[in-house]
Amino acid sequence: MKYWRKPFDQAVKSAAPVHLEIDKERCKGCGYCIEYCPREVLKKSDEISSKGYTLVHAEDESKCIGCGFCEAICPEYAIKIHTTGKTEIPATTS
Repeated sequence: MKYWRKPFDQAVKSAAPVHLEIDKERCKGCGYCIEYCPREVLKKSDEISSKGYTLVHAEDESKCIGCGFCEAICPEYAIKIHTTGKTEIPATTS
């Protein structure tokens, strides 16, 4: 859906850039993170871990909103979310 105008505080309230760190030694390729990602950022890769599991990778990190579903649902604690910036609400002066 496309809006005909943008909110005045869109830059302030927008989500901070996010970096996903996936531990290749812990990931067992179960796919829970893929199923629960609301933006379909995570996909199965062709890479195989040292334990023989098909790994997960972030296909397009720019689409990630940092909701934390993947980090919370991972049974092996293989995903960590790092915000690369911060969003601040500027102080209002009266």
